[in-house]
Amino acid sequence: MKLATLDDGTRDGQLAVVSRDLKIAHVADGIAPSLRAALDDWAFIAPQLDSLYRQLNEGKARRPFDFDPARCMAPLPRASECVVGAAFLHHHELERRAAGGELPAAWRETAQLARAASDGFVGPRQDLVLAREEWGIDFGAELALVSGDLPQGATADEAHGHIRLLLLANDITLQNLVADERALGLGLLRAKPATSFAPVAVTPDELGEAWRGGKVELPLRVVWNGNPVGTLEAGEDMAFNFPQLLAALAGSRRVTAGTIVGAGVVSNRATRRHTPGYASIAAQRWQEIVDGGEAVTPFMRFGDTVRIEMLDGNGKSLFGAIEQTLKAP
Repeated sequence: MKLATLDDGTRDGQLAVVSRDLKIAHVADGIAPSLRAALDDWAFIAPQLDSLYRQLNEGKARRPFDFDPARCMAPLPRASECVVGAAFLHHHELERRAAGGELPAAWRETAQLARAASDGFVGPRQDLVLAREEWGIDFGAELALVSGDLPQGATADEAHGHIRLLLLANDITLQNLVADERALGLGLLRAKPATSFAPVAVTPDELGEAWRGGKVELPLRVVWNGNPVGTLEAGEDMAFNFPQLLAALAGSRRVTAGTIVGAGVVSNRATRRHTPGYASIAAQRWQEIVDGGEAVTPFMRFGDTVRIEMLDGNGKSLFGAIEQTLKAP
C-alpha cells in the first residue's frame, strides 16, 4: 500500500492512503491519526489501512479526493531515530580517491552507519531554505526504510520481516562544512540540514518482483535545473541490503518502531554500456578530480531546482517526485 501525511497544522500531520497510480487519496484518521501512531500498533492497524487501500484502488472508497503532493509533509515527519548507512561503497570510494586515499577495509566487511537528524523533515514540494551558497549545498538521492520494533541482536533475516515501509529521500549535505566537522571527531551536524522526502511511503510488497534480496531493483532519476544528471539503478552496486543495514543498527541496541534507516546516496559504477551519471553533486566533483585533477561542477545556487523520482516496472512514479527550489531565508 501507499501512505502519505497531509499537512493539517500539527507536528505529525494527518494520515492518508494513496491510490497506486497516485491520483486519489482517502483520509485514514478513522483508523490511525498519524503514520507515527500506526507504526506503534502496526499489526492491528496495517490490515485496516490495506483494506482501505484496496477499496480506493477498486473505486469503492467512500470519500476519495484528488491527491496533491503539495499538501504533503514528509510521510513520517518525526522519526523515533534516523541513521544513514554507507551501502553504496562506490560513492565513498570516489571521495577517498579524490582525496588521495583508499576506502578502509572495514567498510567492505561491515555496514557503516551514522546518526542523522530525526525530526524537522521537509515535504516533497517545500523549498530548500538555506542561508549561504558558500556552504556547498548539495542534493543526495537516497532510499530509506522505516522499521518496526526489533530486538537487540536481530539477524538480517529477522530484520527483513520488520521493514514496514520504504521511502525516497533528498539527503542534503553542506559539503564545504564537512571537512571541518570531521576534523573535530564528533561526526556531522551543521553539515547535515533537514532531509526531504517524496510524498508517499510504500510497503515493500508494492514493488512486486522489484523487491529482491532486500534491495529495490528500480531506476532512480535525478534532474537538476531541468537537466537529467543521473539515471541510476538502485539495486546495483549496493554492498549491503536493507535487512543488513537494519540488523547492523540492531547489533547492540533495540530498534524502536518508526526508526528510519537510509542506505546512503545511490551510486553506480560506469560500464561500457551505461554511464549512470550522479545522484549528488559531490560524486560528480570527486569523479572530475580523479579524472582530471580538478572539480569544475559548482554546487547549488539560489534559484536552482532539483527533482528526484523513482519509476516502477511500468514506468510510473512509485513514491511521487521530490521537486524543490533552493532559496535564501
